[in-house]
Amino acid sequence: MPQAPLSQLKAEAAALASDLGTLTTHARAASAAHLGSAGRRKAGMGENFWQYRRHTQEDGAERIDWRRSAREENLFVRETELETARTFLFWADPSQGFRWSSGASIPHKADRALLLCMALAGALSRSGERCGALGGGRGPVSGARAPARVGEDVRNLAAGTPFPPPPRDRAAVVVCSDFYSSLADWHANLTPIAGKCRDGVLLQVCDPIEEAYPFNGRVRFFRPGQDSERLVGRAESIRDGYLDKFAQRRKDMTDLAGELGWRFISHVTTEEARTPLGNLAHGFSISGAMA
Repeated sequence: MPQAPLSQLKAEAAALASDLGTLTTHARAASAAHLGSAGRRKAGMGENFWQYRRHTQEDGAERIDWRRSAREENLFVRETELETARTFLFWADPSQGFRWSSGASIPHKADRALLLCMALAGALSRSGERCGALGGGRGPVSGARAPARVGEDVRNLAAGTPFPPPPRDRAAVVVCSDFYSSLADWHANLTPIAGKCRDGVLLQVCDPIEEAYPFNGRVRFFRPGQDSERLVGRAESIRDGYLDKFAQRRKDMTDLAGELGWRFISHVTTEEARTPLGNLAHGFSISGAMA
């Protein structure tokens, strides 16, 4: 089955983003903050009025709001609402093994990852955050164009493209893959990113047959995008060993995420997309309400 058109994923992502509701980022994601347009519901640097408060000696005369103070016996200071924009960067594995599904009715792993990235980007950008692709050629943006920008730039990563270096500015990061390649490579690729980006999530997206291993009898196994294959006469004879290795890789990636100070989330493409989307939001200490 070919990958889903980007226009289809964009429409599905918009629906998921609306389910997620209005988002408010909290403590950990503050490390990715820049001055911008998202109100944080407290006093600080910004353009919008937040509240009046009593003038104190530390404020100085230049901060007095004389129009408001003229109506009272006390002096008042006009405060604006703190406005910051946080940056979220997304990356999905461009390998042929990730751009694959086991059946015509089952989404490609890469498509599901991209759908979740676009949905989270849509909800975040609606709240004033800046979103883009890790390693993409264009900078992060906010507003209505953010989900499409994320979708285009993430999908345009070519197979065989080296894992990107750390971004120039601090950001929160979503890295999507099945994480089947070398554990040492993942450690080497992710450690520099985590050194710059304190907040991150590793999203493992798997096909249902990869998790369940429903094979019996004579089976020819191959990895998409590679010429090598393996013929197994009694596929059921290696089931236990395969499932042990599959579980071990999840544990290894969970442990690696912990070492980096990040979080690990796993998802199977036959499950509803709403669940991992909510887990992604929670993973970044983002509050929102799924409808």
